[in-house]
Amino acid sequence: MRNIIDIITADMQKAFAAAGYDESYGQVTVSNRPDLCEYQCNGALPAAKKYKCAPIVIAKAVVEHLDPDAYSLAEAVMPGFINLKVSNHFLADYLEKMRITPAFGLEQIGTGKTVVVDYGGANAAKPLHIGHLRSAIIGEAIKRLYTYFGYNAIGDVHLGDWGLQMGLIITEMQERQPELCYFDPDYTGEYPEEAPFTMSELEEIYPCASIKKKEDPAFADKAHTATFELQQGRRGYRALWKHILNLSVTDLKKNYDNLNVHFEKWLGESDADPYIPDMIQDLKDRGFAVMSEGAIVVPVSEEGDKKEIPPCILVKSDGSSLYGTTDLATLIQRMQDFKPDKVVYVTDNRQSLHFEQVFRVAKKTGIVGENVELEHIGFGTMNGKDGKPFKTRDGGVMRLETLISDMTDFVLDRVEKSNFSEDEVRDTASKIALAALKYGDLWNQPSKNYVFDMDRFASFEGNTGPYILYTIVRIKSILGKYGEYKNLPIQEPTSSYAKDVMLSLTKFSTALENALKASSPSLICAYVYELAGFTNKFYHETKILSEENEDVKAGYIALIGLTKSVMEACIDILGFEAPDRM
Repeated sequence: MRNIIDIITADMQKAFAAAGYDESYGQVTVSNRPDLCEYQCNGALPAAKKYKCAPIVIAKAVVEHLDPDAYSLAEAVMPGFINLKVSNHFLADYLEKMRITPAFGLEQIGTGKTVVVDYGGANAAKPLHIGHLRSAIIGEAIKRLYTYFGYNAIGDVHLGDWGLQMGLIITEMQERQPELCYFDPDYTGEYPEEAPFTMSELEEIYPCASIKKKEDPAFADKAHTATFELQQGRRGYRALWKHILNLSVTDLKKNYDNLNVHFEKWLGESDADPYIPDMIQDLKDRGFAVMSEGAIVVPVSEEGDKKEIPPCILVKSDGSSLYGTTDLATLIQRMQDFKPDKVVYVTDNRQSLHFEQVFRVAKKTGIVGENVELEHIGFGTMNGKDGKPFKTRDGGVMRLETLISDMTDFVLDRVEKSNFSEDEVRDTASKIALAALKYGDLWNQPSKNYVFDMDRFASFEGNTGPYILYTIVRIKSILGKYGEYKNLPIQEPTSSYAKDVMLSLTKFSTALENALKASSPSLICAYVYELAGFTNKFYHETKILSEENEDVKAGYIALIGLTKSVMEACIDILGFEAPDRM
């Protein structure tokens, strides 16, 4: 189903052609003067230069060829603008097609295509903290947006499970419990099924080991050796590593579930490690990888670069590999396993140079084909009211579960509790808190920093998640009182308030298309906020349930029913849901 702008543009192009002018001048846009018209075409102005006549003459000639049944207003105004208002019949017919068409008529451009979205970036043995928030929230929304367009969208957490932190944990455990069988090189029996530590203990072990690494060079050397031996396959270390992963992934899934973030694949750096030796050898054999000051690098600078792009280092002079090596090996794995048409990475802005290097190597060496698109969505920081990265009161990094809990408790103090069971109050507060947290992040452009303000984010007024939920819950209440409504057809608007809602509904496909094109869920936030605003005006100015004319009432109900469905689709993409009552 074509979006409404495309339909009107096609009509305008036919009118230009019928009037004897090139149809390319018939592009239509939403009016920037809604007080005058709903849509506009300015094509007569550039056409005047080609056809050497006044633009108003062209505009008037074009208007004569427009379908009078489709427009309640079609006029040429000086110096040559064409102003349009669609007819009530045209509008109702378009929305009725939206109502009965899957995905409200959104073109499924992703059918048969696969996109991998790399987000999350969690590390094994470490709790999630607020530094993981934006990647999780933005990445989940981006993945859901691709899914809504019909793509096979695969979210991959890309777990940090293969680096020095593993060697640090193993070394610290060995110092604490040297008698464990994992550290006996001569042990040949089965290792215990149960880990020798709990998740809480593991979360204490790693920071303790990390501090020791900085203060004790001998300990640091042991940790590096343990990391190397783990990666070389030492049996006891591998068994201990599996315990770490099992506990960590279980805990991470629980915390991501609380954020309504879900991954199709829980693959880590360890899964890409087997691809690295062959990849490096291949790049050396084909002349892409060269030696530079003892390191193996791939030069990636190109003629025309406005800034210096350093070579991508595959192997350091000490024999260790870097994130770029792992990311390239992961691309090889993804191309083999998923054959994606696109791979999207969601990380902070500071990694933009890293991904520029990785993407250039991948394209230059043929790790990905020419038609495979690679995109890095870089995001800014979440700051406190002081403008600095958000911290706890004692200056530490806040755990993600603490942030969610604090937001939920904050909302609990403000929600209506009478006539609600304790479980319903808690469930409602959790949904409002998640909407406040996610919407507060997503309404910003991903690349921008923003200030975390719990008071503003949790407000039921203004451009906030709770305001969007309140609008949906209000509609649910009306529909619940009316009864069965899902088969009611859309009717022509009976007021300007109804028409404003209808016109806003027609922008759904365009809003999502623009969000996908810009990789910015903020455009969905802007759309659903606009729709909520027009809906609330309509609600305040219209007696819906008390309308005496049953046919008119049915039209009102059909309109708000469609509005609810569209708003719910939007917030589902954004990653939260509305309660039944508030």
